Order: sequence, then structure tokens, then C-alpha cells
Amino acid sequence: MIYFDNSATTQTLSEAAERACTAMTRDYYNPAAAYGAAFSVEKAVGEARAFAASLLGAAPAEIIYTSGGTESNNTAVFGTLRSIHGKKSVVTTAVEHPSVFETINAAAKLFDAEVRYAPLKRDGTVDIDRLSEVLTADTSFVSIMHVNNELGSVNDLDRITAKVRALAPNAVMHSDGVQAFMKVGIKKCPVDLYSVSAHKLHAPKGVGFLYLRSGVRFAGGQIGGGQERNLRSGTTNVPGILGLDTALHAYRANEAAWHAQMMRVKMRLYRDLMSLPDVLLNGPAPEDGAPHILNLSFLGVRGEVLMHALERYGVIVSTGSACSAKKQGKNRILSAVGVSPAGQESAIRFSFCPFNTEEEADAAANAIDEQLRILRRYKRR
Repeated sequence: MIYFDNSATTQTLSEAAERACTAMTRDYYNPAAAYGAAFSVEKAVGEARAFAASLLGAAPAEIIYTSGGTESNNTAVFGTLRSIHGKKSVVTTAVEHPSVFETINAAAKLFDAEVRYAPLKRDGTVDIDRLSEVLTADTSFVSIMHVNNELGSVNDLDRITAKVRALAPNAVMHSDGVQAFMKVGIKKCPVDLYSVSAHKLHAPKGVGFLYLRSGVRFAGGQIGGGQERNLRSGTTNVPGILGLDTALHAYRANEAAWHAQMMRVKMRLYRDLMSLPDVLLNGPAPEDGAPHILNLSFLGVRGEVLMHALERYGVIVSTGSACSAKKQGKNRILSAVGVSPAGQESAIRFSFCPFNTEEEADAAANAIDEQLRILRRYKRR
């Protein structure tokens, strides 16, 4: 099988799975318990927290473990807006993941908040020079994703955050980093809140974290036993956290090589496919985007039809976000960046991992070429 849908999820590294298994079968103690065996588990979680924090230039206490990206994003939105008294004004973008876009819409109704959408460039990035159109001194919360999950567009968080600080000094700044963390370089997180999901990083599903800068006003998430500094209650997911820790160590040890490999595969597939007729690029120039995401339209063929046709070759791709895969209608992200209805209908997202190869890219391109010849001929009839 050629798996080019790594933005939806990734295969768990064997060593990460083994560490999670050990935590379930041998070191299964609750770290909140008060006996010796539990202390050793608590220590392991603390070491994992410290390593995760170091990857963002943060302090361990600034990492809140969650069940994944969706919870991190929900907690960032609601935890911030609940802490703000008086009128609430939010700035976000029209190309956010549903766990931000829909959450902000729900929160806006609940808190009677005003929502403004930042101007975008055609490549899917925020037009920083035009942020003054939506930011004011009254803006209280800003959420702008780091890497777009469908287009691979990379936002410059340093410049965006600097602009927010200048024009809306009281605003809390959040970024959905699910598709960016460990795949786009970041030495010190410039924002106040940053969301991460483990299963995009060859770690188990059901775990992630939210970076929360110390001193930021925040009302927290789940209420219960007071875990995670009373900001996100719930029994600590030790297997998930330690599996994530193992995967993060692997990413850090191989960061440059893995980034380069994903970019090689992406560029190889891009060159292969752009040599075919009626193929259009959606989003940034491939060399400017994240190394693991490529979005193309194959005019004259419905993306969903091509996706299923490629399954017969063992080639797995998607038509967009897995969280929206079963929803009908136009693509919100592609529409927001000006892709035509025909381009939206025929769009395919390819997303890579460090273990994909250029030979797989060639094989996938050959399968696509063969299917396009068949499907386009059939449609013309």
C-alpha cells in the first residue's frame, strides 16, 4: 500500500507503541496515587512533559496534556473566552480546521461575541499587511493556524503575533499547530496557546497537549479531580503520553533528514503530476509550503471518484480534512482561497511522512495517469 494521507493520521512507530504497551501492562499505575510504584510513573510523565516543553522553548508547567488536537483547540477557545469579562471580539480565518472554525462559531453564539475573519492571500496564508483591517484595540482573542491541513500553507507566526501585539495588545493569541509541530521549524513558541496532536506524529491516537504561556488569563477546560494544574481534569493518559514522548524523541533525532525526505517525495510527486494535462496546484508553491502536504485539482474528474479508483492500486489519498470527509457541499477552505467550483470538485490532498519514498511517488503518479485517461474519457461520453 502507498499511504499518502498522513495529515489524517500516521502509523504509530513500533517503539512508541511498545512504550505505550508497557505503560498499559507493566507500569499501569495512576500517577496521582500516593505509593511508590505510582511515583515512578509520575516521574516518567514529568520527564515527557519537560521534553515536550523544550521543543517549544517553554517551561514544563506550560504544557497541558489533552486527548488531542480537537480538545486542545476547544479548550483554547472556551478556556480563553470564559476568562474574558465584558464584550468579546474574536479574529480568526476562514480556512481553520473545523475544531477551531466551528468551535469559534459556537462560542460566538454562547458569549455573543463578534467574529472577524483575517484577509487571506491566494496561497492560503494570512495577509499580514492587511491585519489592521480586522484587529482593533478591543480584539480579545485571535486564533490563526500555523500550517493549513488541506493546503500546507505556512503562516509566519512570529510576524503575525508581533502584529497582534501592536494592534490588539490585550488579545490572547492561539494557533492550531497540529499540522505544524515537528514539521515546520519553531524554536520558541511566539503565541499564548498552541495545540498539538500525537497521532499526526507517529504516536498513539487519543493524546495531545495544549501549550499555555504562563500568566495568560485562562479559565481551563474539564472540571474534576484537578489534574494538569486544575486546568484539565481527568485521569492521566500515561500510555498515550509516553508513546508520544517516544515519537517526539524520534522526530527530534531525525528532524532534518525526515523533513528533507518528505519534501523530496512531495516535489517528486508534484513534478510527476504537473506533467499531466489539466492539473492545477492549490495553495502555495510546493517548495514554500509545509514539507508534507500537496493539494492538486485534476480537472474533469471528481476528486472522490479518483480517490476511490486509486484504492484499487493500493494508493490512499484524500479529498480534504478527514474531519469533513463525509460532509457534502463545497470545500470551505478551497473556496476561501478562490479555487473555482470545478477545481474544488476535482481536488485531491496528498500528505506524506518520513517513510514515504520517491518510488512510491512515481508509482502513485502512474496510477493517477492511468485513471485520469479512463475517467476523463468516460465523463466526456
